[in-house]
Amino acid sequence: MKLYENQSLKIYNSLSGEKEVFSPIHDGNVGMYVCGPTVYSNVHLGNVRTFMSFDVIFRYFLHLGYKVRYVRNITDAGHLENDAEVGEDRIAKKARLEQLEPMEIVQRYTVDFHTILHKLNFLPPSIEPTATGHIIEQQEIIQKIIDNGFAYESNGSVYFDVVKFNETNHYGKLSGRNIEDMIANTRDLDGVSDKKNPQDFALWKKAEPQHIMRWPSPWGVGFPGWHLECTAMSTKYLGETFDIHGGGMDLKFPHHECEIAQNEACTGHSPVKFWMHANMLILNGKKMAKSTGNYILPNEIFTGENTILSKAFSPNVTRFFMLQAHYRSVLDFSNDAILASEKGFNRLMEGMELLDKLIPSSVSTLSIAEWKKSCYEAMNDDFNTPILIAQLFEGIRYINLVNDGKETLTANDLSELKTSLKNFIHDVLGISNEQEESQHADKLEGVVNLMIQMRNEARANKNFALSDQIRDQLLALGIQLKDGKEGTTFSVN
Repeated sequence: MKLYENQSLKIYNSLSGEKEVFSPIHDGNVGMYVCGPTVYSNVHLGNVRTFMSFDVIFRYFLHLGYKVRYVRNITDAGHLENDAEVGEDRIAKKARLEQLEPMEIVQRYTVDFHTILHKLNFLPPSIEPTATGHIIEQQEIIQKIIDNGFAYESNGSVYFDVVKFNETNHYGKLSGRNIEDMIANTRDLDGVSDKKNPQDFALWKKAEPQHIMRWPSPWGVGFPGWHLECTAMSTKYLGETFDIHGGGMDLKFPHHECEIAQNEACTGHSPVKFWMHANMLILNGKKMAKSTGNYILPNEIFTGENTILSKAFSPNVTRFFMLQAHYRSVLDFSNDAILASEKGFNRLMEGMELLDKLIPSSVSTLSIAEWKKSCYEAMNDDFNTPILIAQLFEGIRYINLVNDGKETLTANDLSELKTSLKNFIHDVLGISNEQEESQHADKLEGVVNLMIQMRNEARANKNFALSDQIRDQLLALGIQLKDGKEGTTFSVN
């Protein structure tokens, strides 16, 4: 029996504004799509918070025994600098400033994104598709929307007809906006726009001569609208209707609103059962954003090279800090807050180390079953990580009470406590024991140095076959030896 069969998970659905009992479309399987980064700059901590929220959600579904297909895209086609669909393509702008090809920019910042998430112990998604890899699919969707009467071509661009769509559907149902109010609050464009209505949004934009990233299409050379890629990739890999679509709160309008409209105009039905939105991280009382310069990069936290923090903080402490607030709550980043998180993290790790030293008794005076139930209740209540963390500290309190001789636990209960703490701390929250990692690194270094010594002896004895075998087998394991004037060093890939 799978764990999920005994758990009642409730998720806050942004579409209904209520917590709803989660039941997947296909029994035992979860399909989840999360809007990924636009790779034109280094990922900052505010970006990371959104992806971490869904990493924990992904982890919990896996823990419950679901088979999960988690799709998180990479926006590498570039989109215009603001939602009014004017300005410069962000990726192309960066390429021009740094005198590089756009795909060099994409590669550089995609690698940075993956490196940061790896340091913070993220699980990779099941599929990580790119916008440029799905141009054909996007064009096919545009044609379907045109055929269904909800889009029109104008001067080489294609626009979604929001007013026509709203005659039979509800544009604004996710964000709670009313199209009449949108029309009333829109300034007159004096006929300078190719749009029928100011509310219409681009499905395909004509590429001006200076636009670097461009593709041929039935409507002329151009590039896809920002909202279209997620509709194309989510439905290709998860189907026309899937379980969860997530992203940051700032994507609710217009991005996700437009996604719903595109899907309904194309297929005739709503694409997603649960819409989930993670809230923002603030710094100095303001939203963390690259555009305002009010942000901090994860590596600046790990190295301490910043003007905000009093010292460096490890990736594990940084992750623990962010999980101490519910994903739908605003989180305020400060030196005092992360210092407090570091103390809590250390207390958690110390408690785990002490657990191995406890001596079992013949009876238990504490109910591990009830404590474990409380942990699941926290996560089943819309993935409430701060309440879970409070319960984990309660488990650490149990450990200290048993260690002080004030309470007792049987061997079975001690084993259950240890397993549950490991499951929730390591598997669900994604937090690891840095001391254990350091010990493993020391052991690895000792073993590799021993192999280097054996290789050096083989070379001294002119046994080059053995020397090459040691080098090649280490390389196959991801350990590369580098011979230099001062001896042989190694790196782990």
